[in-house]
Amino acid sequence: MSSTFGKIFSVTTWGESHGPAVGAVLDGCPAGLPITEAMIQAELNRRRPGQGKMTTARNEKDQVKILSGVFEGKTTGTPISFVVFNEDQHSNDYAEIAKWYRPGHADLCYDLKYGFRDYRGGGRSSARETIGRVAAGAVAKAFLKTVAQTEFISWVASVGEVDCPSVDVSQITLEQVEASPVRCPDAEASKRMEKTILEAKSNGDSVGGTVSLLVKNVPAALGEPVFDRLDALLAQAMLSIPACKGFEIGSGFAAARMHGSEHNDEIFFDGNTYRTRTNNAGGSLGGISNGEPIYCRLAFKPTATISQSQKTAGRGHENGELAARGRHDPCVAVRAPVIVESMAALVLADLYLQQKRNCLD
Repeated sequence: MSSTFGKIFSVTTWGESHGPAVGAVLDGCPAGLPITEAMIQAELNRRRPGQGKMTTARNEKDQVKILSGVFEGKTTGTPISFVVFNEDQHSNDYAEIAKWYRPGHADLCYDLKYGFRDYRGGGRSSARETIGRVAAGAVAKAFLKTVAQTEFISWVASVGEVDCPSVDVSQITLEQVEASPVRCPDAEASKRMEKTILEAKSNGDSVGGTVSLLVKNVPAALGEPVFDRLDALLAQAMLSIPACKGFEIGSGFAAARMHGSEHNDEIFFDGNTYRTRTNNAGGSLGGISNGEPIYCRLAFKPTATISQSQKTAGRGHENGELAARGRHDPCVAVRAPVIVESMAALVLADLYLQQKRNCLD
């Protein structure tokens, strides 16, 4: 099972939802970068469960501990190891599913692949695995902030049929996003999204949503022109997030309804650098960053675990019904923004170091 992402700036995540701990090992981070546990904890706090009615009731502090790679507040250039201990597992909630396959989950696929699985909370397929991604992503963000003033911001753009109206991406702030219980920067849309989520929750159901990502001050020339294209690596990173089922960059699928005359971004020189007047490309042309902001949108399916009884099959080839127990998010999109930012940061940090290796200047 591959659990490593990246070539130079690479992260390996480890641990299961109901195991003793989860964490990550980050390799390839240059020495001398100021890093503290508090910096990483601030990111993990945005991801952690138990934040209110919009998220799962599992109450984890997700307190991070740096085990290696940082000395006197700075990275040493050696592998950085993070650990977060699990404290609020209810493994007995999953005893029944040891013999049943939950609809919408990876249970069946894991058994087909390995002939064995950790059924407690989904084991390795649980979104709890993303703790390691967020911890490593916090370091990637700090690195990119230092070398290029790169900034990341992600928000919930829709929940079910409720859309957030077009926002001015040049004005949106993290404070606006985090002030909303559903992480939507539009106050009116946020209220309607909250209502939609709570209605699904009261019905023992779940609901899907979309998440937008904006990356500012992206260094130009990142990405390779063939297989390791910037947009391809971003798509891989985002689609590796549990429950993510769709990805688009720039105008995305809307481009299929446009003509070249309206989709092509006009290029101009502003006296200092090359710019484009529009950003239908989303910051990437030919698989290489052009210096414009990266703009992406991701689709997250409804949480697979619901309280309603569903027809399914068991490990003994029997058919039956299963009403899932356990605690779950009624809408996974609400906790996804920081994970989305983290994966984007890991992609860009790795490509930045690759570019420095490939070019003398």
